[in-house]
Amino acid sequence: MGRYIDEILQPGEKVLYSTNAHWMFYLPAMAAWVAAIILFFLSRTTTTEGIVLLCLSASAVVALMALYWTAKAWFHRWTTETDVTNLRIVHKTGFITRKTFEMSLDKVESVDVDQSILGRILNYGDVTVHGVGEGEETISAIASPLKFRNSITAR
Repeated sequence: MGRYIDEILQPGEKVLYSTNAHWMFYLPAMAAWVAAIILFFLSRTTTTEGIVLLCLSASAVVALMALYWTAKAWFHRWTTETDVTNLRIVHKTGFITRKTFEMSLDKVESVDVDQSILGRILNYGDVTVHGVGEGEETISAIASPLKFRNSITAR
C-alpha cells in the first residue's frame, strides 16, 4: 500500500511538506509496559505465593493492555497522513473507512497552532486551518505543527 498523497497528486503538483501523527500516541502504551515490568519484578522479590500469583496475573493483564495500546497507536500513525503540496493541504485518516480533508492553498485564510506545555516540549500540537467560505478543519496532535503552519503560510 502506497502513500495516499502519491495516488492523488495532480500533474505539476509536488509535495512540499509531510508530517504525521506525533509519537506521543505511544505514551499510554509506554506507561503500561513500565507498569507491567514493575509488577513482574515485584513478583520476583516476594516469597508469599499468593502475592506472587497476584503480581504475575496483574503483570499479564497490564501487558495485554499495553500490547493493545501499542498496536492501536501504531495503526493510527500508519493510517494518518498530512501533507502540503504547492496547490493544497491534504489530511487523510483511516484504513478501511477513510476520512480526508483537502483545501486549496488559495482558500486558506489563516492557520492556528494550539500547543500545550507538554506539546511545546515534545513538539506536537493541534493545527486549525480556516478557509475562506469553506469553514475550518482541525488536525490533532501532529508532529512539528509550526513547520506545518509555516509550509502553508510561506508562499
